[in-house]
Amino acid sequence: MAITAKQVKELRDMTGAGMMACKKALTETDGDFDKAIEFLREKGLAGAEKKAGRIAAEGICATKISEDGKKGVVVEVNAETDFVAKNEKFRSYVADVAAQALTTSAPDIDAFLAEKWAQDPTETVAEALSREISIIGENMHIRRFKQIDEPNGVVVSYIHADGKIGVLVDLETGVVNDAVLEMGKNVAMQVAALKPKYTDRSEVDQDYLAHETEIITAAAKNEKPDANDKIISGMVQGRINKELKEICLVDQVYVKAEDGKQSVQKYVDQVAKENGTKIKVKGFVRFETGEGLEKKSENFAEEVAAQMKK
Repeated sequence: MAITAKQVKELRDMTGAGMMACKKALTETDGDFDKAIEFLREKGLAGAEKKAGRIAAEGICATKISEDGKKGVVVEVNAETDFVAKNEKFRSYVADVAAQALTTSAPDIDAFLAEKWAQDPTETVAEALSREISIIGENMHIRRFKQIDEPNGVVVSYIHADGKIGVLVDLETGVVNDAVLEMGKNVAMQVAALKPKYTDRSEVDQDYLAHETEIITAAAKNEKPDANDKIISGMVQGRINKELKEICLVDQVYVKAEDGKQSVQKYVDQVAKENGTKIKVKGFVRFETGEGLEKKSENFAEEVAAQMKK
């Protein structure tokens, strides 16, 4: 039988489940509301929609690397509280999301949510998420994912602070051994710690660079109004180079450098030479949980007191 929008809305109002879940429940039960409600409860979907308005800015990042090491993915899945983010069931679910994100061909998060859930092809990724929300009892959100493919080398991953930061590093290399993988992990740790904006100077936006040069030039002329153009140019170039060393990964000082001076590029070149190959850091991805999201700021004691009054 044909399911109407009115029926879907009515079931949604009764159960709090998502629109697509309600439509599927009614379709599966030939429009029988009682059986549809049972269907949603069995699937763990009833009540999920009621939690959707809550802020989910905690959670974890997870990574997954293919067996041959040539493909990797990092995902961010959010929950409402850090308590749930540490829950093993939540972490197991995020690991499943990462495994699916590694092989998906979805171009964006919406397409990813619409595809079949690998753990249970009878439901979509979005429906499986709704079921997890009902089981765990908090709003959850698959926020983003990013894949890296490197056919001519290896992708290395690193998770920092128990999932607060997830990093992928793309290495083009003719040799993949323990030494190269260790170097890749060290570079990934560098990304996690120092948060570079770019891999190297070729990635720096030229408009940004021109704007910075303009500002730094004006500042230099104010500092030394009597200096000639050559001196001003030298001052500007020096300050631009200093800034680029802070925002470009390969130009940064390697955090584990014994002399405190070795750059990341020189460290990579050193490992490449020791292993008889050439290595290029082609790119990286850095996800930080809750980055840019509004977080709950309620006082915990006040929240408990408010709950006790209900």
